[in-house]
Amino acid sequence: MHTLEKDFRFEAAHHLPEHDGKCRRKHGHSFKGTILLQGDRIFPDGPKQGMLMDYGDVSAVLKPLLDNVLDHYDLNETLPVYPTSENIARWLYDQLRPRLGALLVAVTIEETCTARCTYSPTTLTE
Repeated sequence: MHTLEKDFRFEAAHHLPEHDGKCRRKHGHSFKGTILLQGDRIFPDGPKQGMLMDYGDVSAVLKPLLDNVLDHYDLNETLPVYPTSENIARWLYDQLRPRLGALLVAVTIEETCTARCTYSPTTLTE
């Protein structure tokens, strides 16, 4: 089994109006995300020989979401979900799944260097 991880970053603002703490106020994060892909079939030949998936292809699938919804946006205005890390991770997974297929295992969103959430439709084991 091969496991690929592709990291990405975006800057964005959000607020959680129902929160009972300081996250109720509008604030920003330097978000970091990771896309986790897993599979046992690699390309046997051709330009992607020896790869599960080309990292550039993963980036190309992600780019429109970063450019048009996430990077330098107020997530309360651009996302169709309440912008918690949990909801952002699941929303991204749902957006990426049709293009990345069964190789997509999970999406992780880090709000800070000490706080992150991973969404997967199944339980992840280490």
